[in-house]
Amino acid sequence: MLGKKNINGKPHIDAVTPMAALPGGEVRIIGHGLRPPELRRPRVQFGEVPGAVLISSDDFLVARVPEGAVSGPVSVSTNGNRSNPCDVKVAVPIAENLHPVANPAIDHEGNIFVTFSGSRGQKVPVSIFRIDTSYNLNPFLSDIMNPTGLAFDRAGQLYVSSRHNGTVYRVAPNGTTSAFAEGMGVATGIAFDKDENLYVGDRSGTIFKVSRDRQIFVFATLEPSVSAYHLAFSPSGDLFVAGPTTSSYDAVYRIDPHGAAEAFYRGLGRPQGLAFDVEGNLYVAASLKGKRGIVRLTPDRQASLVLSGNNLVGLAFAPGRSAVLATMVPPGAGAVYHLHWDIQGRSLLE
Repeated sequence: MLGKKNINGKPHIDAVTPMAALPGGEVRIIGHGLRPPELRRPRVQFGEVPGAVLISSDDFLVARVPEGAVSGPVSVSTNGNRSNPCDVKVAVPIAENLHPVANPAIDHEGNIFVTFSGSRGQKVPVSIFRIDTSYNLNPFLSDIMNPTGLAFDRAGQLYVSSRHNGTVYRVAPNGTTSAFAEGMGVATGIAFDKDENLYVGDRSGTIFKVSRDRQIFVFATLEPSVSAYHLAFSPSGDLFVAGPTTSSYDAVYRIDPHGAAEAFYRGLGRPQGLAFDVEGNLYVAASLKGKRGIVRLTPDRQASLVLSGNNLVGLAFAPGRSAVLATMVPPGAGAVYHLHWDIQGRSLLE
């Protein structure tokens, strides 16, 4: 091992975890010879952009991904020697000055829809923006107060929940808005099943099912959430729900088609937006063991942090094996990012 550590006097990277991040996220670089003998800090570069070293030792270091970094090689330099490169995928911002509180939504053409939700009861000039395929940000709707959950049906109509008045609105492609279902409590997350029934999460503890002819049923009851329920259907047809509480050991729930609920995985901090890939892995905006980002839960309930980033509230898989990620900080300071991730997401428009 000593011989390995001193090969050519060069630092060597064995792995980087996680292998994807937002700017500001932290990655762990594992290898050997990563710190100079004089105990000075090494230099870490994402491409040619220097990153901040937070912790360093000979066999690992923790670095923060700098603003301006893009996907590409990360390297470590000590005593003028530069390590082998190891690729890291870095999300790039495509829209700022927003206030998303859940997943963005993507239509058939690849346009991205995201909210400016505002504080409870706040009327904002534009409540929903559309980001076109050239990443131009355009106002789309202005007349829904506190828009929260977004989902498309197969016909390409957008549905929006309002946590202000408990209404779910249906929005035609030209922006015409009508109330689709009312009396949904503090309506937050929404999702469609394969039969085009709409499910609505009332964060006070109820999951409603709204049939295609607008009949409303109580589908399941859960522990109330302090902020919102977030909903997503698995490829097998089960409904998965995240709803952060005051606990730092929250659960993601699985609800079968008959409304029976179980804790699918417990041990996440503030779990929020959800999305599935085609293999049935669930991706959750949450923290795992104190590290914030996107957590992957496999069908056999194994958890791992696959993307590092702060303030994440949701994600949506996009065409081209990519993802759109939403962050929330005080209203007007949230952002949307795009990441080429090599993950085939499950289409919500099938």
